[in-house]
Amino acid sequence: MSLNPDDLQNYLTLFCDPEPELLQRIDRETQLEVLMPRMLSGHLQGRMLSMLSKMMAPKRVLEIGTFTGYATLCFAEGLAKNGKIITLDINEELEERVKGYFKASEYGEKINYRIGNAMEIIPSIDEVFDIVFIDADKKNNGNYYNLVFDKVRSGGLIITDNVLWSGKVLTKINDTDTANIHTFNQMIATDKRVNKLILPLRDGLFIVRKK
Repeated sequence: MSLNPDDLQNYLTLFCDPEPELLQRIDRETQLEVLMPRMLSGHLQGRMLSMLSKMMAPKRVLEIGTFTGYATLCFAEGLAKNGKIITLDINEELEERVKGYFKASEYGEKINYRIGNAMEIIPSIDEVFDIVFIDADKKNNGNYYNLVFDKVRSGGLIITDNVLWSGKVLTKINDTDTANIHTFNQMIATDKRVNKLILPLRDGLFIVRKK
């Protein structure tokens, strides 16, 4: 899931903030016990998400795609005093595990964890968000972006994960997921309502700031 050599990843990780103990546990247990553990954000990307959250001090965060809750807890580190996170996931099988992680954290009361179809849940949410993190089924990236756009405040961030898709966007590989991600990237590149850049960290983060 990384375009960067392992030795560079190790060097970058060495010089960023340490990984909190609970996140170390989530990473270890996800790698050992959960299918497709590469979906987890991990140490370096997690510290990036935490840094962005601390810079923004968000009152409201929306996360689309919880997985095992690693990124959720990274965003929680920067929440304003009365801030909260709404995090959405469709995988019922991970629900009890994730609830346990949130309960074990100091942020549990600030996290609203919902199981269901994000495409159906998002229109019913009446909030203005400082940060939205899109990390779910890639075919719906554009749909999620359009659904949340009017719910993001001016100056707020929409962050989308996996936009480099293990480098496949640079090749002639044209499977459905790669094509969907490239189409999404092109859509954002032409959106004049936002400032944007792709950060080549791990599998690529598209960071968008609403003007």
